Amino acid sequence: MNGRHSGRPTLEEVAVRAGVGRGTVSRVINGSPRVSDRARAAVEAAIAELGYVPNRAARALAGNRTDAIALVIPEPETRLFAEPYFSDIIRGISAELADTDMQLLLTLIRTPKERTRFAQYLAAHRVDGVLLVSVHEDDPLPDLLEQLDVPAVLNGRRSDLESLSYVDADNVGGARAAVGHLFSAGRRQVATIVGPLDMYVARSRLEGYRGAVADAGFTLDEALVAPGDFTEEGGRRAMRELLERRPDIDGLFAASDVMAAGARAVLRESGRTIPGDVALVGFEDSAVARHMDPPLTSVRQPTEEMGRTMARVLLEEIAERESVRRHVVLATELVRRESV
Repeated sequence: MNGRHSGRPTLEEVAVRAGVGRGTVSRVINGSPRVSDRARAAVEAAIAELGYVPNRAARALAGNRTDAIALVIPEPETRLFAEPYFSDIIRGISAELADTDMQLLLTLIRTPKERTRFAQYLAAHRVDGVLLVSVHEDDPLPDLLEQLDVPAVLNGRRSDLESLSYVDADNVGGARAAVGHLFSAGRRQVATIVGPLDMYVARSRLEGYRGAVADAGFTLDEALVAPGDFTEEGGRRAMRELLERRPDIDGLFAASDVMAAGARAVLRESGRTIPGDVALVGFEDSAVARHMDPPLTSVRQPTEEMGRTMARVLLEEIAERESVRRHVVLATELVRRESV
């Protein structure tokens, strides 16, 4: 046999040919980003030279792998299809997974029954990991993921003490810049429409608003704060409430572009012009902001990149099975347009 065998090449032979460890080969095959470009190129070249083909069935069985990731959105489908934020997140996740063997399973959880069914699905080890978008403080799913030791990455977080991995944006800094811009433009009665306060993202944007009010030397007036729910109709309701309480409003920070669109409609119905009577700023810099009339000044958060980063971090956790959690906060940027 001249020291050779007639069977299919093994992972160990690939490692020897590439001059790397077996674990590095495994990480390349599993799509982990935690491999240097040089090592990845060496492994890929060795795989090509040897004609190595991973035995996916055996690998999945040995590693208890399913090669599937669940993207969980605990919101009604009306929000999923109406708000650009979700499509941008999904686009980023899909792009990052495109060159891997992972299947992406979209799961909407709208009722306790659906949550229970998904918990049973997790307990049966039907997926290798979970990406959770739109995190509410009282959602039991993150705790369940920890209990079952399922690799998971959150879009946002439940609190400053979040124990799971997450990818977030600088919501406090972005909101503070937005409201500061309104004050710099000469506005003095600046109101805000906040998101649901059982979400950390909404509390963070409210914190940014409060910080900017203090920066401008004003005392916080709670009559200028109205609750919303990140929907267009929620923005309408909140704007009507604000105008009833404080008809002298001359500036508004809406904690999402979609709520800003709802607020704009009510302002126009009331005979107010934008930005003449009321200057308006949103958050996300989605397609909604760019297509509004006038175009909306908004805080740009890299939503698609957030999706990419979430997928990348989850792939690392699946490949490494380490207990180290990763917390990533991406920068935001104020994009100035004609609404201020």
